[in-house]
Amino acid sequence: MRWSDFPKWGRQVADWTARYHEGLRERPVRAQVKPGEIAAQLPGTPPEEAQPIEDILADFDRIVMPGLTHWQHPRFFAYFPSNAAPASVLADSLIAATSTQCMLWQTSPAATEMETVMMDWLRQALGLTDSFHGVIHDSASSATLAAVLVMREKALNWQGNAAGLTGQPRIRIYASNEVHTSVDRAIWIAGIGAENLVRIPTQGPLRAMDPAALEAAIEADKAAGYLPAGVIACTGGTGTGACDDIAATCDVAARHGLFTHVDAAWAGSAMLAPEFRTLWAGIDRADSLVLNPHKWMGTQFDLSTFFVKSPEDLTRTLAIQPEYLKTQGADGIINYSEWSVPLGRRFRALKLWFLIRAYGLDGLRTRIRNHVDWAQALAERLRAHPEFEIVTEPVLSLFTFRYAPEGAGDLDALNADLIQKINDDGRIYLTQTRTQDKFVIRFVAGQFDAEERDIAMAYDVITEIAATL
Repeated sequence: MRWSDFPKWGRQVADWTARYHEGLRERPVRAQVKPGEIAAQLPGTPPEEAQPIEDILADFDRIVMPGLTHWQHPRFFAYFPSNAAPASVLADSLIAATSTQCMLWQTSPAATEMETVMMDWLRQALGLTDSFHGVIHDSASSATLAAVLVMREKALNWQGNAAGLTGQPRIRIYASNEVHTSVDRAIWIAGIGAENLVRIPTQGPLRAMDPAALEAAIEADKAAGYLPAGVIACTGGTGTGACDDIAATCDVAARHGLFTHVDAAWAGSAMLAPEFRTLWAGIDRADSLVLNPHKWMGTQFDLSTFFVKSPEDLTRTLAIQPEYLKTQGADGIINYSEWSVPLGRRFRALKLWFLIRAYGLDGLRTRIRNHVDWAQALAERLRAHPEFEIVTEPVLSLFTFRYAPEGAGDLDALNADLIQKINDDGRIYLTQTRTQDKFVIRFVAGQFDAEERDIAMAYDVITEIAATL
């Protein structure tokens, strides 16, 4: 294929994309194939000769499409949304077409300067103070790893990278059981060790870390000769939407000189609407935070935004400047590769630029407010049904429930059977979690093009299938 062929096939792919999104409601949300079914249709050896693009596109429809779970489906209520607003997809096409490498200012000045401005746009939109400075990552996992590495280096007086962890005091990081497993991985990769991630009990309807228990754990570790380094709080935890008391958590951390990072990967986008900011009250006292516009805000995956109070601490932890990466004759510029673990970087800021301009902050807020209203209305309908119970109350557009008809035996098994049948049915897609020692079904709204009728259909599907059990 040559670039002269690209317009023809590009038009075909664009037309296919529009038809795909227009027809998503007619497709089952979750892939309905069995393990190994797709691989069995692929040749075991690569082709020696070039093959026609029309054959490749035909095989995409025939082989690949049946094996896809449709994350852009308006009735995708599982995990968290991974959105792809049309304007963001356009931007991603331009990013792919230019294939810009954005590791240094000089390798793509427009990308670097746009990233600086877009992160400031987003900071303002979220109501954050100008003490925060932002950088774009691929995912919240990478941002959390960067935060943990800064915690480690600050606690070790910047000697971890230089001397390693051998012979150093055991570093301790504090979080509740509600944080995402990306925190566990960051602890592993940073060399701190899973045993040194101290789990703090939670309390209250939002399942927040108990500040008194956090204080006690830090004091006990100090007395035992450990080295407390940081606290990781969450706003909108993955399982049930748990929200820590950020102000109280920061109070405890500040008393002990600890770095505080806030994981708001999903719920952070809701902070575009000022009325939801009570969920992270005190956020301006945190040292860093992460949120993923590729979840609820609408940008094409991948785009995670990491805000820090001290870029100097971040670059002191991560920056390496060999001669071949220096920008000659320019002072005061930003090289964002020094703000993250990877050296290579995509032009992700372009997606934010397209998204915010194409929909406006008001348009993005309206979508998020609708998702919250519609999900909470669904929770009330299920609560009113005599055979269902709401297990955890809605946090924004996320809540958990279970089927609990009178006289039923093993409710965990019953609900596992229910969710399997719902997902096999294909009209909606849900996932599960465990909370309060119960197997529960988890619902979250957030697909960019979802309508009220899609959330209303969830009630019909859930109750209809439950009645057959």
